[in-house]
Amino acid sequence: MDITVNLEKIDYAVIAIYIAGILSLGFWVSFRKGHTTDLFLAGRSLGWVNIGLSMWATNTTPSSFIATAGAAYATGLITSNFALLTWPFLLLMSMVFVPHYLSTRISTMPEFMSRRYDESCRNFLSWYTIISALVVWLGVTLYAGGILLQQVFGWPFWVCVAVLAAVGTSFTVAGGLAAVVITDSFQCILMVAASAVLTFMALDKVGGISNLIEKVPADYWDIFQSGEGCEYPWYAFLLGYPVLGVWFWSTDQTIIQRALGARDIRQAQLGGFLVGATKLVDPMVFWIPGILCLVLHPNLAEPDHAYVTMVTTYLPTGMVGLIVAVLIAAVISTVDSGLNSLSTVFSLDIYRKYFRPEASQRLVTAVGRITTVTAGVISAVLAMAMTAARANLFDLLQSVISFMAPPMAAVFLIGVLWKRANAKAAFWTLVVGLALSTCIGVIYLYVRDPDTWPAYLHYLLLAFYLFVGLSVLMVVVSLLTAPPPPEKALPSLRLTYRTQIRGAKLTWILWAVLAAVMTAVYIVLG
Repeated sequence: MDITVNLEKIDYAVIAIYIAGILSLGFWVSFRKGHTTDLFLAGRSLGWVNIGLSMWATNTTPSSFIATAGAAYATGLITSNFALLTWPFLLLMSMVFVPHYLSTRISTMPEFMSRRYDESCRNFLSWYTIISALVVWLGVTLYAGGILLQQVFGWPFWVCVAVLAAVGTSFTVAGGLAAVVITDSFQCILMVAASAVLTFMALDKVGGISNLIEKVPADYWDIFQSGEGCEYPWYAFLLGYPVLGVWFWSTDQTIIQRALGARDIRQAQLGGFLVGATKLVDPMVFWIPGILCLVLHPNLAEPDHAYVTMVTTYLPTGMVGLIVAVLIAAVISTVDSGLNSLSTVFSLDIYRKYFRPEASQRLVTAVGRITTVTAGVISAVLAMAMTAARANLFDLLQSVISFMAPPMAAVFLIGVLWKRANAKAAFWTLVVGLALSTCIGVIYLYVRDPDTWPAYLHYLLLAFYLFVGLSVLMVVVSLLTAPPPPEKALPSLRLTYRTQIRGAKLTWILWAVLAAVMTAVYIVLG
């Protein structure tokens, strides 16, 4: 991806001010909340605004800007389904999974597996979580961020990755989840505001919404498509995306850790709703700039040039530096979250459990900080290894998630919905699922020929096929083996729903309004 950003002195000043500001904020939070328990769960003191904004910022990477704008330039709004389809799974997370998580006072997802299944499942998931954090949250994000800084500053790729890893690691080591959430919230507001300015300035150049609609092919506004040549057929989204959605939003440690740090269940649920509501903003700040670029610059050599072309052409000096700072913010907000969740799982589920069960909180916190630094180094190495992957930036992130999601989605979803699911079935589903997903993922990313790969083997469909096969495996093994002991059973869904409906009427009303709005969006654009 050959992009050049010409920065003036004021742009460099803006970037420097941002870096200094975000580090100062992170360290200020670290010293203000200097208690050891804050490193992992922020003392379970988080409010819904910080939870929601931090989840959104964690989910936002450089590909959310550069790659989504490129995808919109090439295919229109169809890939915005990755944002607009998240709300049902955020609803599932908030109103079904979170009550189970918070009622058991767990600190990590592996601990939940111990409560629901057994220690073998907990052990497996501990390492699975660490691997997924290194690959999905850290490696891919640093890879994308390294490309960004390389194009902006002209530095060697490894230097760019090292700088981003160092900045993301610094205040995460000092302040843990509290520092991560506060800085994420600030960066979320900055990202939305700066990107909205770019969208409205470009829209003014086009001549308004009516001119934009007239000058763009009609199918660019269709978010469900099919037919020959369609890269994202509608059935791939309907079948495959739920697998990604369940794992990513309901069971992944990096996302769920914010909910686990909530003051109470209502704060966690409202935080989930806030993320769902902000997904209405995503198309405007991520996808629309790419479509605007198609009107203003229809002959770009590469679609991935769209976002930076808009930045360098239509923003004044100083604002360009702000957008570069926003892109750096997208990297840091994801990296610091991944590092914090990884260190939490290693410290609580591996070190304390197997090496020093009697370790003091101070010692566990020290181990967490050492783990954070170590993970930062390993993830930088992984980012450099990803340069050999045969996928564009957008598909790289989504396909990696597609191959990580099926085993976890099957084990968690069936475990919460079906009391008969047992530990032996969960363990073998995880083992077989990891082996299959890894093999297929390596073939997809490093071996396949993108030009001849059959459409029915789209990575979303592969995720669906894997999920179905693993779900069948889990059900069959559960039925052929002894049922779980009574103490492993979770509260029934009937009890969960009755409790939530009685105690969360406002939350349900908000979700109903959001569902109506999202349905209207799909009726208009479907």
